[in-house]
Amino acid sequence: MDQTRPHRSAGTRPDNHLDDRPGIPASPARTGAAAEGLQTARSPSTADDPHRPLLRRALQGWRWEDVDLLRYKQEGSAPFRDVTRQVLFAQAAGGAEWRYFEVAPGGWSTLERHEHTHSVMILRGRGRCLVGAQVHDVAEHDLIEVAPRTWHQFRAAADAPLGFLCLVSRERDRPQLPSASELAALRALPEVARFLDGADLAPAGPARPVPVTHPHTDPDA
Repeated sequence: MDQTRPHRSAGTRPDNHLDDRPGIPASPARTGAAAEGLQTARSPSTADDPHRPLLRRALQGWRWEDVDLLRYKQEGSAPFRDVTRQVLFAQAAGGAEWRYFEVAPGGWSTLERHEHTHSVMILRGRGRCLVGAQVHDVAEHDLIEVAPRTWHQFRAAADAPLGFLCLVSRERDRPQLPSASELAALRALPEVARFLDGADLAPAGPARPVPVTHPHTDPDA
């Protein structure tokens, strides 16, 4: 566990800072206007629409105008818990794609690796991440780089969400899940085993359904 983190000052931006800004409309997902059910895929409204506005304003609840709230992955395709995804820029400069993921308190992303890199900035909340064989505490504004073919996973704290920006290449390979022997090798490291078991987090309740706004499938989130 990373023991060298600096103290966070009282001026650190609060999780709900957007909600306090005047003039920001409520997010549809937070007011019950979104359709029921979880969806997966890139959003045509944000990824492929040539008439997309140049300015899309921030909404409450860590949402943005004309950005769909998507399921992280298809249920049953890989282990994960309480994660949503928003594609902010699907055709960013240099062929990149910029996404915002949010892991609900007590949730986690998939343990996986791939050939492409991930460049991550923690935008909201706190939690822990596994990168390779090392476990780190992470909080707002921290930067994490995931090198090619490196096992990684993000876990939110039991009492706080973990929201992060993730920059990847638009053209990328599919994630790989660990085999039984690869998982055993990771678990042979005591700190990694504790992380994978969520031993440092308080027990979480049942998974929470999260409304989303677009019904397509993205196989390589």
